Amino acid sequence: MALTVYWTQFAEDKLEDIFHYYKLKAGIRVATKLVNGIVDQSMELVTNPEGKQLEEHLSDRPQDFRYVVFKKYKIVYYIDYPTNRIFICHVFDTRQNPEKIRLAR
Repeated sequence: MALTVYWTQFAEDKLEDIFHYYKLKAGIRVATKLVNGIVDQSMELVTNPEGKQLEEHLSDRPQDFRYVVFKKYKIVYYIDYPTNRIFICHVFDTRQNPEKIRLAR
């Protein structure tokens, strides 16, 4: 059965923060293009979700968190096979302290 991508509220909030930041700093066109790129990249996970790297900063959690990078952002996710879902948990700016990624829920 095919996997479906779901965004957690935390990840959606991060995506919204990114949009508002770039809307103010660079304009609505740049913000929209960046956010659409992040979302598009997350949708491509359904073709090979296990092919991405494990997120070492979240290795103590019960799920196997993985990530894919789009520009300067890590899209952090895990696969829930019983529900056939890929949960996007965090959109993390890689220019930050890597330990802050632990805020992912």
